Formats: sequence, structure tokens, C-alpha cells
Amino acid sequence: MKHVVIVGNGMAGHRVATRVHAARPEWDVTVVGAEPHAAYNRVLLTNLLAGRPDAERLTLPWPDGLPAPLTGHRATAIDRAARSVVLADGRELRWDRLVLATGANPVLPPVKGLVSDDGHLHPDAVAFRTLDDCRRIADLASRRRRAIVLGGGLLGLEAARGLAARGLEVHVVHAMGHLMERQLDPGAGAALAGALAELGVTCWTGAQAARVLGGGRMRGLVLADGRHVPGDFLVVSCGARPDTQLAAAAGLTTARGVVVDDHLRTSAPDVYAVGDCAEHRGVAHGLVEPAWEQARIAAEALTDGDPGPGYTGSAPLTRLKAEGLDLAAMGDVEAEEAHPDAEVLHFSHSGRHVYQRIVVRGERVVGAVLLGDAAPAGPLSRLYLTGARIPLDRRLLLFPGLAAGAQDTEPSDAVVCRCAHVTAEAIRRSRSEGARDTADVARRTHATTGCGGCRSAVERLLTEG
Repeated sequence: MKHVVIVGNGMAGHRVATRVHAARPEWDVTVVGAEPHAAYNRVLLTNLLAGRPDAERLTLPWPDGLPAPLTGHRATAIDRAARSVVLADGRELRWDRLVLATGANPVLPPVKGLVSDDGHLHPDAVAFRTLDDCRRIADLASRRRRAIVLGGGLLGLEAARGLAARGLEVHVVHAMGHLMERQLDPGAGAALAGALAELGVTCWTGAQAARVLGGGRMRGLVLADGRHVPGDFLVVSCGARPDTQLAAAAGLTTARGVVVDDHLRTSAPDVYAVGDCAEHRGVAHGLVEPAWEQARIAAEALTDGDPGPGYTGSAPLTRLKAEGLDLAAMGDVEAEEAHPDAEVLHFSHSGRHVYQRIVVRGERVVGAVLLGDAAPAGPLSRLYLTGARIPLDRRLLLFPGLAAGAQDTEPSDAVVCRCAHVTAEAIRRSRSEGARDTADVARRTHATTGCGGCRSAVERLLTEG
């Protein structure tokens, strides 16, 4: 009987544990987590900021028969020769197979006054990453009236919208020229800023934060150009860096992350890495869908199953999950700059903050951004992910409802939940087997347990005629 030790009780580590247990229930599986909580859905933390679900709804289901994880225990070293993991309390866990799912650490920008000489954040600043961070932000929001979010990426904007939903005055300070520059083109970034303004969020783009105003009590930020941004507390969301400390100290190959091959194996025998800490073919993804796909393949490989061709990477597809905002982005939305044969389809309605841009090359969708009306997102994502040829009438890409006899019925092979790769057929099968609500479907298929963006589609499939 083998013993598998998984360091990290986040979404990736949890998924590896459940997969290994399902494949090899006779094996011993030990999960070690530094946080004192059960595994939870980190993607939905911003909903908690907005005051919607409680913490219990964030908790990921734990399989019967799988020993409870060792929460609140930090792994301090890996002894490769002894094949053991050393914990902070001195215990050693022997392993036959080891999985690193150590996640990532928040990036702290060089803003004067943000971090003290002893390494502590300003008392009115929180680096947004964990459930405890979220609770700290919610506590500050209950006692203050003005919030600053430093970073205009996906997580920062979701946090900003959640705080605005609580009635706070919210400012987003972003160093780049437009919001979500990794996913959006400048036009979409400007349209998104306009939509956020109507929801009570002021965006400062091209704005470099220089120093914190206020010592014991924050009063705002001073920008590099001298402007002042008012705020009573600060949420730092400037990206994350893969946590490679354990791996590097153990002599594993690391670059930006822990370097892995197509079966998520590190440079050491029987040691794997998945999720935010892993770097595959030079890329550290930092998203739940790649993490869960990596977890599936790693679990197959380490249990001596058939992982197939292995992990070949993930196509970038992003959904912004914030009340009052509907945004989907996929692929390269500026491909025509590098490829003169690219064709661009564009529709915008400034009054309704609708912005749609689709890039086509060789009769195939290579990128798209949809803001304000993401109705085409489903059909477009299928075309983008499968590489299928687009319709002759290009208008159908922007307005799928124009098709004669257009209907909302999902094809059986359509992937409804990209995070867990669950098809419409799997949802329908769950319904025929007795599933009556999304909770039933989640237990059977894991759909809706990732980013939650598929919930409405799952509900529609449960009620379709």
C-alpha cells in the first residue's frame, strides 16, 4: 500500500486528493495545509466581500473515507533522501509519492509606507489572497467608508465591485494604461472602466502608487505624479508569485514556478507539482481550470493510471464574476497587430457599456472579448476551444440569435463547466439519475464548484423540456 502526501490544501491539492482516493481507495492519502480551514473555493471569495454566500458555502466537499487534512500545519522542509516532509511542529510524514500544491504568494509593490521595516503590512492594508484576508477586508469595510484597491486585474476588480456593493466609496489604482491588460484590448478596458463607474467604482489607470498617506491610520495614496487618492484602507491585488520555497530548498528545478513535465512530474522521482506553484512549458497559469486539469493528470500518473498524452497547456478564457458586470475574454484579442491576415469583428454601444470584439484567422476564432452582453460567449468559446470553422455569415458570431430557428439548447458535447470539464450531456444524465438542483449536480459532476460562472447554464439544463 502506497502513502501519498499532498502539501497544500487549496483547490488543486483538494482535487488531487479526491482523484487519488477515487482511483486507489486502499492507499493512504495525507493532505497538509498551512491555513486553519477546510479546503474552500478561493474563486468565490469576492462574493463573500459582497455579502452574498457565507463561508460554509465556500467549503469544498470532502469524500467519505478520506482522512481529514492536517490543517494549520506548515511544511518546512522536504527530505528527499528519507522521502519525508517535515512539519513546523517537528513531525515527519513519510511518502511514496509527494505532490506539491503550495499555491502562490501575493506580490507587494514597492510603495513607501506599505511594508514596515520589520516586514509587516500597514495596519490598514490587506494583501488579498486567503479566506482570512477576505474576512479582514470585510471587517475593515464594516468600519470604514472609503476603500482603495491597488491593482486593476481580475481579482482586484471583483474585490472592488464587492466592496462597492456594500455601499463603500471605491477607487481602483492601476499602473497600466487600461484595466485587465492581460485579457483586454484598450477599447474593452475603457468600456469596463465606464461600466464600473456606474457601479460606484472610480478607476485610476496609468497611475503609479508612490506612498501611503497616514501612519497609524490610512488616509489614502499619493501617486507618482503627485495626485492624491482618498481611502481609509487598502486592498492589495497586484498579482501572485508561485510559492517555490519548499521545492527550491529541496533541490528541485524551479524557475518562475516548480518546473514540471507533461505529467506534472518535477525533476525528482515520485514528486509532482500542480496548480499555482507549477510551471509547465514556461507558463504558470494561476487559474482554477488549469489547476484542476493538472490535478486530474497528476493523479492518473501517480496512481499508475493512464494520464493519456498529458497536460499540453490551457487556452486562456476568463470570466469576470461581479454583480452588474458581464465580461468574457478568450485568446488573443489583438492578433491582427502581429498577423495582417486577421479579421476583426467589432460592435459597441457606449450608452449600454457594450463592447464586443472577435478576432478571426483562417476561418477560426483566435480571440474575443465580450463586455455588457456575453450572450455569444458560449458558442464562441466552443469555436475557440475546438478550432471549428466559423459560419459564413460573420454576424452570427456577434449575434447568434439571428440564426434561423436559433435556440438556447446546448449541444450534448458542449462543455458547460470549463473548470471541471463537465458537458451538457453529463448534466442531463445527472438529471435523469435524480439530480434536482445545482447542489445535486455538483455532488455528481463537480460542475459549479469552480468559478461558479456555469451555474445559470446548469440551472437551465435542469429545467429544460
